Amino acid sequence: MSTEAKIIELDEVAIRFSGDSGDGMQLTGTLFSDASALHGNDIATFPDFPAEIRAPQGTVGGVSGFQVHFGANRINTPGDLAHVLVAMNPAAIKANAKFIRLQGTIIYDADSFTEKNLAKAEFKTSDPFEELNLHDYRKLAVPISNLTKESLKEFGLDNKSILRSKNMFALGLVCWMFNRPLDYIESFITKKFAKKPKVVEANLKVLHDGFNYGMNMQHMTPRYVVNPAPIERGTYRTVHGNQATAWGILAAAEKAKKPLFIGSYPITPATDILQELAARKDLGVKSFQAEDEIAGICTTIGASFAGHFAVTSTSGPGLALKSEAMGLAVMAELPIVVINVQRGGPSTGLPTKTEQSDLLQALYGRNGESPMVVISASSPSDCFYYAYMASKIAMERMTPVILLTDGFLGNGSQPMRLPRMSELPDITPSHAHDAETYQPYKRDEKTLAREWAYPGMKGFEHRIGGLEKGLDGNVSHDPANHQKMSFIRQEKVNRVAEIIPDLDVYGNKEGGEVLLVGWGGTHGHLLSSVRELRAEGIDVSLAHFNYIQPLPKNTEEIFSKYKKIIVCELNNGQFASYLRDKLPEFKYDKLNKLEGLPFTNDEIKKRVLKEMEGSLSC
Repeated sequence: MSTEAKIIELDEVAIRFSGDSGDGMQLTGTLFSDASALHGNDIATFPDFPAEIRAPQGTVGGVSGFQVHFGANRINTPGDLAHVLVAMNPAAIKANAKFIRLQGTIIYDADSFTEKNLAKAEFKTSDPFEELNLHDYRKLAVPISNLTKESLKEFGLDNKSILRSKNMFALGLVCWMFNRPLDYIESFITKKFAKKPKVVEANLKVLHDGFNYGMNMQHMTPRYVVNPAPIERGTYRTVHGNQATAWGILAAAEKAKKPLFIGSYPITPATDILQELAARKDLGVKSFQAEDEIAGICTTIGASFAGHFAVTSTSGPGLALKSEAMGLAVMAELPIVVINVQRGGPSTGLPTKTEQSDLLQALYGRNGESPMVVISASSPSDCFYYAYMASKIAMERMTPVILLTDGFLGNGSQPMRLPRMSELPDITPSHAHDAETYQPYKRDEKTLAREWAYPGMKGFEHRIGGLEKGLDGNVSHDPANHQKMSFIRQEKVNRVAEIIPDLDVYGNKEGGEVLLVGWGGTHGHLLSSVRELRAEGIDVSLAHFNYIQPLPKNTEEIFSKYKKIIVCELNNGQFASYLRDKLPEFKYDKLNKLEGLPFTNDEIKKRVLKEMEGSLSC
């Protein structure tokens, strides 16, 4: 028998790491992703956390997953189905059976397939593969737990501590299979556990033993080669969306030459933004972990009044609690950015799962006529750019801005080319200059922005608050003035359309049969689906929105060129309803999903083909 591995060259691969929430699958997937990015591959990731903080061990509800899609070409999604599943227990097999590509490879810890664990995963027989009809798959049983114990038998560790390292054995094996160098992973482990040298030594030994196991078993499994992707030259860093959002805010504060303040209350999946900014005291960031969501935004408004660039971060339930104070920011016309990393709702809902169901809340969820600019990011890396643009609009137009991301974007990661500060657009805050002519609600004729004056600026003292004001800042109960000021605040938001880019179309820019419409984090899946369909000769195009309130100026012109418009979103049709309100002359079909998961390319393609078949039969 040949002992040499069969080498298979692939353009792209998706790997899914899965096990109990205590098995270290998120760390394993992150380290493999980073090693792939350093190897030169483009990547996209999808961490899939259990909804419970600590579900019962060995159950399907407690399964934690991490999928990484990497390739030699541009990668836009984490992949519909995994080529390889690494499963640490039977529950991981059951939870992920539907996410494995036909004839894919399942690597599983054979030691965990005990009668007790099979019962916990609610299998009725002793053969989970037969029960799940997983016949057409390559199954590689590896005694990961026992091999880890054997690897560390001389270390004097207890059994629980030893088994904490079994994820490193699986990682080493997969690194061998996909020709990933171990240098970065070794460096990460050494740095992360620097104060625990025995832990470093144990993890490194298990990592190398897993890699060597692959070399010794190469006659059983092929080795795969995924070449580096051609990319634009520059300095790259793998970032997750929440990190990129924080960096965009930091860059905006530096560009505007303003001190930065964040007042937030921790909430899944937005907490990383607060943590990332709180760690940057070296850049002058002032952070406040508030006692609740209301205190978070109220301190943000206070900091903005005091002349700081101020932001607050939250998720859907927190946005609801912030709504009254957001109305105060609208009335006071103070520049703040409210970042909403959306998750499944209502109420506590699905705290670790993704959704796009806060759109109408962002647009209309305040009392009175309370218009706010609403924009959304569409990939983990471009969270940086849209956080920056939200900040620019807020400070230049003297208006609060809502930035919508979601759990898929916030937790997902991809390589990002780090821009130089000189490459970013200028930010010129609307500062007050002339104390003699200053009036609190005197406006720039072009933008309708009022001037920003704050305590310490002599001669610019003025009243501010939630009551309606007149031009001089004094409280006004005049009905005509209230109507006038309400119209001005709306028109100020409308005029932001003058500085946002026109809506672009991927595909047939001149018009055609079907136009897919999306917004926010659905971009990668929609773009990939349209690209694949067009390669098959299907006349479908994509218009994806990042600027929602106001819409791009050419939206009506674009829509008029297509026979059918399908609005795709991870909610029950909120953007479609908004478009009907703004552009009622068009008919909007819908593709909606509310499973706490992103779209798959297959779902999108099937819907488009169904619509095309319907058109042909008419």
